[in-house]
Order: sequence, then structure tokens, then C-alpha cells
Amino acid sequence: MNYNERSLELHKQKRGKLVIQSSFPLETREDLSVAYTPGVAQPCLEIAKDKNLAWELTIKGHSVAVVSDGSAVLGLGNIGPEAGLPVMEGKAILFKHFAGIDAYPICLDVHDVDGIVAAVKAIAPGFGGINLEDIAAPVCFEVERRLVEELDIPVMHDDQHGTAVVVLAGLLNALKVVGKKLEDVSVVISGAGAGGMGITHLLFEAGLTKLAMLDSKGLIAPGREGMNTYKETLAARINPEGRTGRLAEALVGADVFIGVSQPGLVNADMVRSMTDKAIVFAMANPVPEVMPDEARAGRAAVVATGRSDYPNQVNNVLAFPGIFKGALDGKLRRITPAMLVAAAHALAKLVPEPTSEKIMPSPFEPGLADVVAEAVKRVA
Repeated sequence: MNYNERSLELHKQKRGKLVIQSSFPLETREDLSVAYTPGVAQPCLEIAKDKNLAWELTIKGHSVAVVSDGSAVLGLGNIGPEAGLPVMEGKAILFKHFAGIDAYPICLDVHDVDGIVAAVKAIAPGFGGINLEDIAAPVCFEVERRLVEELDIPVMHDDQHGTAVVVLAGLLNALKVVGKKLEDVSVVISGAGAGGMGITHLLFEAGLTKLAMLDSKGLIAPGREGMNTYKETLAARINPEGRTGRLAEALVGADVFIGVSQPGLVNADMVRSMTDKAIVFAMANPVPEVMPDEARAGRAAVVATGRSDYPNQVNNVLAFPGIFKGALDGKLRRITPAMLVAAAHALAKLVPEPTSEKIMPSPFEPGLADVVAEAVKRVA
């Protein structure tokens, strides 16, 4: 099946993937009077007296804004807000299908931190949560930090934290397969953008102690050329001695490779240089850092990718619907790292007996979003 051609045809036929549907009957004059004027004045007056009632009397309590500026869309890069709209629509229908959340795509034609923050704050009263999506690093880090501080509703950049939750869940099960513990293994991450940073911080939160990160110039190190504030802060923690080197050198003796970078960076010999029972998460899309067959030829014990046509797909849809469901149901002010770790453990437990070919639950696992939501609320 040619998914690209089929998708384009369906988008043409349907003119996108979203519609607005009324939850009120509109068949009589009385219906109009209740749904709109004059009856609608009463909930307005009640909310005017107590704005928190918007959670109960409007869509706010079950709605999320999916916000992007189109600057880092699905491996396609900076394609702009209009071109990013099909992806944001897709995200919205995933929210609805898997968690019953009404999400709306908000594509902004503004790309600086101040502009994005101002736009999101201006629309925030109508939503119960903000899902930041496909905003390029390092802008995405500062946008999220400021919105978390300045809004009274949960804000999450899914490219960072949704990715991190699913990676952690898969890694916990992969480690069970190979008989290793998170606190004992060494991890190499290729990619120092949103995904890499989010994964790194959550792995540390979960108990990891040994990690190396590389960008296109090699190991991140304090004072190295091409660093930014976020890389500098992390490098001071994981590489204070300022080691240098490329990916092939970093992988020698490593237990785990996690790729959120570019296609074809790793070959079988590089995987073979890792420890016995190595774990490879090659998540560049649509072509991973190393194809599964080649990783297995390098004696990798467990291989995961971001693709649906191979076993062990690392897919954010396992995480973000349930995380936001828990946040909305609990009327949470923030989504914390502890909640994300709990969500990852909940996902991992949905595969009670993991194997090399099965470390992740299916997105269609009944009640999956509810399991994640309950884990989030328990921590809260």
C-alpha cells in the first residue's frame, strides 16, 4: 500500500481530518433558546462570577490546544504553519480517539519565543491544556519553560516529554529482556534536540547514571563549538572533563544506543562494538539511524524504531493522550517529571512478559490511556 498517495487522496476527499460537532440538539426554537440566546446568558453569568466554572460548563475541561509554528515538523523540518496543519490535525484526532479529548490545531505564523508565548497565553482561557508540537530547538525549550511558569493549566512539549515517556517504557522492558538494570547501564544518545534532551532528563529522573550525548559535531562538551545554553548545562553534568569524539567512538562498550537524529549514522560494526546484549532504539523517521536487520547483524539483542512496519515501534501516541487525560481529569496545574516516570512504568507494565520482539504495548490496547491517566493522577 502506498500510504503517501492514499493519505493525500483522503485529505483531498475529506478536506482535512476534523469537523465541529454539536453536543446539543438543534431541532426546535426551544433548542435554539437553550443552546444560544437567551438561555446561554446564564452560564456566562455564572462563569463571570467564578471563572473556574468554565471547567464544568464549557469545552475547557476536555480540550487541548495543539500548538505549532511549523518549524520542526515530523522530520520534514521547517515547512511552515500551513504545511504543518495536517500533522496537527492528525494529533487532534489521536487525542479524540484514544482519550476522548477534544483537541484543536493551532498553527502560528510566528517563530520567536516572545511571539509564541504571547499567542498561546492569549488563547489559553479556552483550553484545559496546551500540547506544544513540532517547534524547533532551542526555541521550544524556552517557550515551554515560560508557559509552564506563566499559565495555570498544564503545558507539555510532546516532542520532548511524550517521546521520553515512551522511550523509558520501552527501555525498562528491553532491560528486562537482557537482564540489566537502568542504574547500571551506559547509554549513548545521538541527537541533542527536543527529543534527545527530553529523553536524557527523564532517564536521569528514573535512575540512569551513565550517559553520553552527541550532536552533529560529536560529543557535547563544555565550551565546545556549536553549543547552546541547554547543551552547556547538560554537558557540565555528563561530560565535565570535556571528552571529544564521534559516534563510532562513543558506542564502544555502551549498553544502549538511542537515536533521535539522522538516517544511516550507525552500521553493524558499530553495534558489534557495544556490549553483549546491546539495545538499539533507532528512531529517526522515516529512515532510522540503523535498519533493524543491520542492527541485529551487529548482534543487538533488542531493536526498536519509530516505524510501524517493524516490531517495537516507539510511538508517542502511547503516552500523550493518557498524560493529558490524567492532567485534565485531575485539573492539574503542571505535568511533573515524577508524573512522566510513573506514566512510563505504567506503560511498561502493560507488557508483563516482554520479549525481544515485544517491548511496547499496542496503541489499541483497551484502556491504555486510562492506565496512564491513573498513574499521572496517583503521583499528583
